[in-house]
Amino acid sequence: MTTILILAFSLTLIYFTITERFRTYAILTGMQGFLLFAISVIELEKISTANLLFIIAETVLFKTILVPFLLMRIIREMKFPRVHKRALPGYYAIILASALLLLSYITAVSLGNTEVDRLYLTVSLFAMFTGLLLIITHKKIFSHLVGFLVLENAVFLFSLTIGNEMPMLINTAILLDIFISVLILGAFATRIGRATESMESEDLSQLKD
Repeated sequence: MTTILILAFSLTLIYFTITERFRTYAILTGMQGFLLFAISVIELEKISTANLLFIIAETVLFKTILVPFLLMRIIREMKFPRVHKRALPGYYAIILASALLLLSYITAVSLGNTEVDRLYLTVSLFAMFTGLLLIITHKKIFSHLVGFLVLENAVFLFSLTIGNEMPMLINTAILLDIFISVLILGAFATRIGRATESMESEDLSQLKD
């Protein structure tokens, strides 16, 4: 069951690289949050009630519900439904995504650590590469925000590769950091959109004039 969930998570990463609609980004972000919740509950063997409640808050309430809601709100306010026209075309994006997945697998195998689950490590590395890919190949600030969220999911999934217990303090810090980041970047994007129409990263340089 866990393998199926991990593979489903990796499919959402591939879809991230080829989709052209920002609403799909928000939906995929929510799907990843739910998949991370299911994976966490299955994998964590000795889990306390407090830790379970925290996982539900972080993955279900925050990642699955709140973050997609905030992303959809930004999309509605800014009215930019599609990825920038200069973003990487879907055909090349899926080739690059396949290459990154292969690179992730080779890296996981080369580490040769029997205490680390190879599948978890491969997909978490692939998630990290996907987040960086969204940030590097896209011009819209919204894509950078989504890329940052994918990177955070990679960190969350990587925490499952090194053991069955998740440090409460670390996860609390991650949750608080991402929550504040989404709120700030949401307000940030809304204000920038009132001054610039394209919402591109290059337009940030105009703000200092």
